[in-house]
Amino acid sequence: MEFDWLDVSFDLSKVTPKEIEESFEDPFAIRLIPDGRYGEGEVRYVCLGRSVGNRPLFSVFWTDGKRYRVIVSRQMTKNEESFYDRRYAQAL
Repeated sequence: MEFDWLDVSFDLSKVTPKEIEESFEDPFAIRLIPDGRYGEGEVRYVCLGRSVGNRPLFSVFWTDGKRYRVIVSRQMTKNEESFYDRRYAQAL
């Protein structure tokens, strides 16, 4: 998977591109498709995953199937982390 990091609208010093990419590669990452469209038929997705350093990250992104464009990424809230942990436990 290839990420497009040009002109991102959030601070990459708080969450690094490497951490975000690792969270997408998490074998237990959860990818969701929320209701709604944004702009010209653009569908946004949500990824809940952990970096190699075990940092829980929430990311909103779009993809054309080859490239990924992260719109925003931040640390998961307690509720999001609890949801991720429940799904992780079910997978084991």
